Amino acid sequence: MPDFAIYPSLKGKTVFMTGGAAGIGAEIVAGFAAQGARVGFLDIDAQGGAAMAARFDAVHHHACDLRDIDALRDGVAALRDAIGPADILINNAARDDRHNWADVTPDYWDERQATNLRHMFFAIQAVAPDMIDKGAGSIVNMGSNSWWEAGGGFPAYATAKAAVHGLTRTMARDLGQHRIRVNTVVPGWIMTERQKDLWATPDALEAHRKRQCLPDLIDPVHVARMVLFLASDDAMMCTANNYMVEAGSI
Repeated sequence: MPDFAIYPSLKGKTVFMTGGAAGIGAEIVAGFAAQGARVGFLDIDAQGGAAMAARFDAVHHHACDLRDIDALRDGVAALRDAIGPADILINNAARDDRHNWADVTPDYWDERQATNLRHMFFAIQAVAPDMIDKGAGSIVNMGSNSWWEAGGGFPAYATAKAAVHGLTRTMARDLGQHRIRVNTVVPGWIMTERQKDLWATPDALEAHRKRQCLPDLIDPVHVARMVLFLASDDAMMCTANNYMVEAGSI
């Protein structure tokens, strides 16, 4: 494992996250905890979230279905009561379920937007007043390079992830006057356990390696390291942009 950086500016900061029980989110939680931050995350997986939080002294989990905006707002309030107002928000939660464009119904489309996009805006809306009061903050929205690559097989997901970049740009403008930074991290194909179990066949991996400039597959920790950087004061003049973690994939 590389000798990764410590960011002194993250020590003691309060981090709110969506998703965190597994995959990239779990690695981000662990990364902030190792920096000495207080972390609270919202995740629908009550059992997995509780197990993840139990690994650390300063991590809290609140079970929440992010498709329910009232529940999201209640969850943000619960985290605030537990660890204080947020300095940092990581909008991580999403699901890249595959679906055939011909089978998509209006209800399915709306549910996919609720799962992969809508909660991001309302999480920002919920935490921004405290950040405005502090005169500083960092918000990181998780995008995807799936639509950059013109990937098929999940049009509702790809559309939601493309919209994340628009959300980042407009909110960076609206909140920048308060020294609140808003950025997008754009992962490539990350080797989470979910990806390995469902889609990472030998043929698929070989084809993907050929699309990358770098030969190594990408682990969740690599995405977490970019998130930590953007949350830290080292990135204090970075906002309204996309930060790719995709090994030069085309």
